[in-house]
Amino acid sequence: MMSRNSLLRRWPLVGREPQLQDFDEVLRDPRRTGFLLFGPAGVGKSRLAEECLELAIAAGHRIGRAVATAAAASVPLGALAHLLPADVELSEPVSGFAAVARRLSQPGPAQSRMVILVDDVHLLDATSAMLLRQLMDAGTAFLLGTVRSGNVEESVAVAALGHGDGVLRADLDEFDRQQVETLLERVLGRSVGKHAVNQLFTTSGGNPLYLHELVLGAVEAGVLTCDGEIWEMTVDQLPGTRRLTDLIRSRLSVASPVGRQVLDVLSLCEPLSLDRLEMDADQRTLDGLEHAGLIVVAQEERRTAARLAHPLYGEILRADMPTRRRRAVLMRQMQLLRKSGARRREDAIHLATYELAATGTADPALLVRAAALATHSHEYPRALGLLQAIPQKQRSFQVRLLLGKTLYEAGEFQQAEDVLAETDAMAGDEQEVLAAVLVRTQNLIWGLGAPYEKVLDVIDAARVRISSPFGFRALKVNEAASAFAVGEFTHSLAVCADLEPDPGQAPDIQMWLMAATTRAVALAFLGRGEEAEDWARRAIAASAASGDQPDVPATHEAALQSILALALTENGRLAEARAVGEQALSGLGDTRVHTERRLLLFHLGRGAMLAGHPGEARRRFAEVVRGSRPHTAVVLPMALAGLAGAAALQGDIEAAEAALAERNGLPCSTYLPEERLGEAWLHVARGALTRARAVLTAAAQDAFERGQTTFEAILLTDLVRLGGPREAAAGRLTEIADACGGRFHRARADLAAAWAANDPDGLLAAAETLETIGADLLAAEAASTAAALLNEAGQSRRANDAAARAEAIEARCEGARTPALMARHDLVQLTRREHEIALLAARGMPSKNIAAELVISVRTVDNHLQRVYAKLGLTTRRELANRLLP
Repeated sequence: MMSRNSLLRRWPLVGREPQLQDFDEVLRDPRRTGFLLFGPAGVGKSRLAEECLELAIAAGHRIGRAVATAAAASVPLGALAHLLPADVELSEPVSGFAAVARRLSQPGPAQSRMVILVDDVHLLDATSAMLLRQLMDAGTAFLLGTVRSGNVEESVAVAALGHGDGVLRADLDEFDRQQVETLLERVLGRSVGKHAVNQLFTTSGGNPLYLHELVLGAVEAGVLTCDGEIWEMTVDQLPGTRRLTDLIRSRLSVASPVGRQVLDVLSLCEPLSLDRLEMDADQRTLDGLEHAGLIVVAQEERRTAARLAHPLYGEILRADMPTRRRRAVLMRQMQLLRKSGARRREDAIHLATYELAATGTADPALLVRAAALATHSHEYPRALGLLQAIPQKQRSFQVRLLLGKTLYEAGEFQQAEDVLAETDAMAGDEQEVLAAVLVRTQNLIWGLGAPYEKVLDVIDAARVRISSPFGFRALKVNEAASAFAVGEFTHSLAVCADLEPDPGQAPDIQMWLMAATTRAVALAFLGRGEEAEDWARRAIAASAASGDQPDVPATHEAALQSILALALTENGRLAEARAVGEQALSGLGDTRVHTERRLLLFHLGRGAMLAGHPGEARRRFAEVVRGSRPHTAVVLPMALAGLAGAAALQGDIEAAEAALAERNGLPCSTYLPEERLGEAWLHVARGALTRARAVLTAAAQDAFERGQTTFEAILLTDLVRLGGPREAAAGRLTEIADACGGRFHRARADLAAAWAANDPDGLLAAAETLETIGADLLAAEAASTAAALLNEAGQSRRANDAAARAEAIEARCEGARTPALMARHDLVQLTRREHEIALLAARGMPSKNIAAELVISVRTVDNHLQRVYAKLGLTTRRELANRLLP
């Protein structure tokens, strides 16, 4: 566990680099006399000032420190007394100040100036400010000061010391979300999950001091933990620290008694309109709270609303509020809300939440309505709290169905199955049967990872209770959706073969949407990316035209955008696919376990791998894995395999082995040939290229037999990259491109053909196409191989150009290291066999073991190694490892 001291030591100045650079430049300029840092409490002014002081020391300046306080301000020169010569008489300011200036100054260059750090300049007494100003103007002292934002215009010291061209001002703001993420990853040393980043950023408001205390409290309480790959929150509540609580209580203590009552109300019910607040508080009180920085007033749609100025204020206010006071506030707000008519959509949620919190119960109809609205906004914990407050006896079929669906969305998959099984059993008419089966099968597959046979049993059991053609078709579409989830893409597509091209011709738009999205996914994995994109866009347009349908999972915008991102990826539009996926992800809100979120993250991770960005892919897959445990649903084994491949590409063998071990230990209900990429690239990282090629060959054959053309194309391309039978692979990739179309398939085929023919011009053309597609690693490898071939042909100028291009593209590949990338370096001189033996030897494998691995004699291994040493000018395996390994 990370301790307070270790966290303090590692807390860096992320985002403050521009101010440090400004200070360094100002300090070098003899015309400059001061540098003032402005900002609210907790943004790191003092921390940055201390760093600036270290720069001054390094530059040879003498330094002094002073802290201005309200108490010291009552005594002239109270803050600076310890810096002044003891024998200087200051009763006469003019002569005394001149004497201080003479004693503090030294002859010499600009470094003779004394740099004086004053914390909280706005609290400095007038006499101290006057003395500092004279020392600054005389060139004797350089002021480095911090100023708290607020009523600084009323400070005599700030007015006296901050004017003039010689003093530079820098304003520090709270961190934005990206700065918070960067800071957390530097401090914690690993990737940080988006949920954790969002929680910490939202709760801290970007305030560095609050953020530090929140991280410290979360780590010490075991709420923020790392699984070896990624830091993530285990619960949604951040504990904070005693220091943080004391800081905020001190900040809130400036409110008047009436103001404190307003703060209590906002802590339970924010945001509230000013009209509502003015029923219990006068305008002067509200203005005072706003002026003190405790509330923020802003225009929200058609009303002017107030909320607390910082999320943590509400945490402390609620914790300090007596139960009777809490109940009174909530009952009062319920009364006012009902009196106003509760016309806004979210008012139902507010009413239900207030009543439940105040009395422990509420009208079931109101609870259901509020829960439905909360689920639509992805507020699943709130929705669950509302639904579970309804007594068992009053839970109708619709209530149980909504509860089961919400449990599924919240990641409580076994509880969801228990509720949905009961709901399925109590279904009365055909419509209820279909509604229950749809959600239940989705939870069984994507939540529990149940065997396909069990899912089919549930569907078959529903068929005996169905009599209409519409009902049978709905179950047929449900079967197709279940089939693609377990890799039965051909069967899934066949089941949806009679789907109407125009949704307007369909008897039910929701069933059409489910079938269309299923068809799009199946087409994507069968290698028909252009058709998949077309169907995904039709589904998005049809969903938008049909209006908002929150209770049908297939029509969620994020689900549709996820499928479009998949189709765009397979169609060779990687950058667009990433943009679509990111936008959909942001629309899901901040929930840790949402199934659609995990699927989106998986598609983004997979797209990053195809782009050759293993760092990004690793972060995405790690977040999927962390959010999926302990469940063994479909996405977990795929994400673990992807994580292994990404880690292996970066040379992290230990992480790749751990991910594959966990994946192989899962009781998986399905398997996709693409998952073997992780195993293959782990062999590559170990230097065992023969084993890697064997894995890829078997997986590609498996994909071919299953008709999973997309997987086959990816596996064959990697086989070509690793020196497999390139002519055969190129021929098959050309067949795929001719049959399926799509520029990604064509680019892969052209790459393989150029590689098989040792054609540098073809490889450079392929590199250009692949870079346009966004497949950076493939493009870098193609250019690198072309550089090696041109060098062998004696075309050194063209070889250098190709190598420079490869290096530029490789810079975007996040530390990926592959055999093909090494082609433009020393390995160009080695044969394929020499290369493989050299890698194994570099990994520390003895000649005897290498011989057994490659099924050759020990003598042959040693002969190859002697030629490798001669070609590379090396003599030992240690030198070989230094040359070949990352």
